[in-house]
Amino acid sequence: MDEQTDVAIIGGGIAGIASAYYLARAGVKVTLFEKGEIASEQSSRAWGFIRQQRRDPTEMPMMMHSNQLWQQLAKELDDFEWTQGGVLAAPGDEPTWETFSTWVKVSDAFGLETRLLTKSQVQEMLPNSTGNYLGGIYTPSDGHAEPGKATRAIAKAAEKAGACIKTFHQVEGIETAGGKVVGVVTDRGRVAASTVLIAAGAHSAKVARMLDLRLPMLAMRPTVIQTTPTKRITYAGVWAPDISIRQKPDGTIYVGRSGAAKYDVRLDSLRFAKEFLPVHVKNRQILQAKLGRPLLNDLKSLVPGSELHAHPFAEAVGIEPQPTVAVAYEGLRRLHRLFPETSDLRIQRMWAGVIDQTPDHVPVIGPTSAVSGLLFATGLSGKGFGLGPVIGEIIRDLVLTGESPFDITPMSFDRFANGDLATITHQGDLAARAQA
Repeated sequence: MDEQTDVAIIGGGIAGIASAYYLARAGVKVTLFEKGEIASEQSSRAWGFIRQQRRDPTEMPMMMHSNQLWQQLAKELDDFEWTQGGVLAAPGDEPTWETFSTWVKVSDAFGLETRLLTKSQVQEMLPNSTGNYLGGIYTPSDGHAEPGKATRAIAKAAEKAGACIKTFHQVEGIETAGGKVVGVVTDRGRVAASTVLIAAGAHSAKVARMLDLRLPMLAMRPTVIQTTPTKRITYAGVWAPDISIRQKPDGTIYVGRSGAAKYDVRLDSLRFAKEFLPVHVKNRQILQAKLGRPLLNDLKSLVPGSELHAHPFAEAVGIEPQPTVAVAYEGLRRLHRLFPETSDLRIQRMWAGVIDQTPDHVPVIGPTSAVSGLLFATGLSGKGFGLGPVIGEIIRDLVLTGESPFDITPMSFDRFANGDLATITHQGDLAARAQA
């Protein structure tokens, strides 16, 4: 081996970076490999909600602790625009209102303050809105931040704590001996490691195949816009019937549309058809399949002797996911309609992200019985930014003690082989699960 480390982390997004940070602070020798820049993919493209509200009960203890960690990090690290303005969800149809208002019982059970609002109270929080709200739920301790800034701030702190972060290093293999990981193979050499963490976001299924492991995961590609600046509309992150918004400290507004995403057809679409077919059928009105470059690259990677066969991530660095222009301008129109005072705002920039999605919308966190020393922190399904810090602590504790302070059984990699998805698929449609 060319080098040696205790823990090798594959992926420089929020999950991998937070894991490196808490491991390094605990004195663990950790090396993180990122094929491009830190936070170059979804961790710089998320909406930025740090949301306890409307979490599944399996995630609530984790997310409540993560919220506290975010507040602590905001005091300790470089500024990443932490704003504790709460999250307001204000649905406009009866089924969604019933679902949201019922969730308040979950909030109460965990001791989390969430206020059930009348229509007039929502209007008081959004005084210039024209939304036809049935009511709302408001969680005041929730907040939002700038995802790319936050991830890079934690990365900087991780390096100060002793973590080695190697950007533009592509992991192309994971080596094992006797059923246990012993290191990783990069495009620049081998690195010995007794623990390997797969935190590669939408690329995690491809990384898992290096060990012949089947990780059902597909990617969605939503579009987000940032408007020109305006006066303060709200400090809260807002989930409205037509759009979700958060306003940055500079007055610009991020606008996203829940339930409006492209779906790039890939070979994994066939590999995981059994698991994802029910998801596609249930969400067929909001997922638009698209044939394009991702499928072509998958096919090229099958050709022996090709560049992509030898280096599977060779064309995955610096690629900007294409936003859907029609979705972007429709989001702006909906903002204008919901807040007429924004009618003079224009699109300052637009972008797309690639969300790693599991069939049951539940992350994959922790070890697997298949390979000793292998850990996962992936499949975050559009809500991983908020969970980032607590995931880092969980990975730290798993490395140090083999135990997690939180129940991560429902998030086990082994659930796919064991057929344990049915108990958690009740979480609902993708459209009702706003990105966080």
